[in-house]
Amino acid sequence: MSQVTKKHKPITHPHQRVGVFIDVQNLYYSAKNLYNRKVSFGNILTSVTRDRQLIRAIAYVVRTESKEETPFFDALYNLGIEKREKDLQIFLSGMKKADWDVGLTIDVIGLAPSLDAVVLVSGDGDYVPLVEYLQKSSGTHVEVAAFGKTASSKLVEAANSFIDLSDNKELFLMPNQTTTARRISKKLLNKKNIKK
Repeated sequence: MSQVTKKHKPITHPHQRVGVFIDVQNLYYSAKNLYNRKVSFGNILTSVTRDRQLIRAIAYVVRTESKEETPFFDALYNLGIEKREKDLQIFLSGMKKADWDVGLTIDVIGLAPSLDAVVLVSGDGDYVPLVEYLQKSSGTHVEVAAFGKTASSKLVEAANSFIDLSDNKELFLMPNQTTTARRISKKLLNKKNIKK
């Protein structure tokens, strides 16, 4: 993965029909590895939609046996994001696999005729053929949103526009619990000092 080049933001208008497709695993691990923080999917959805007509927003997620992800799935639902679930595969060798590339691709191709723009929230280079197919077959405008340092440069180049989530990471990442605790403590101390 290499540093990506900057691209212009897309020209948008309120009547543009947009679909947002979120590769949750890709974003989760990018944010964790780069910043040791979680992703604010609600802020990403609001930002990439940009007051356009949202037709569908779908997040592709993986279910584990522990069901620890249930509150996260509920949060997606509350944000108006549909979810597609797949069980985590664990092979005899101990290797784990949770891949949504084909499922996401099928959904995008199926919905593309009813969309003017597709927003792919992922930095996975495996989606380059999908981007090229959409552009050539239907002229669909394809936007990619991902963390630039972990995004495939080939995917960024193939897309019509790229949103580097790292450029505004405070908006697109959840507050770090340690940082939040420090802010609260600081506010409480300031209030005590003011009262004295």
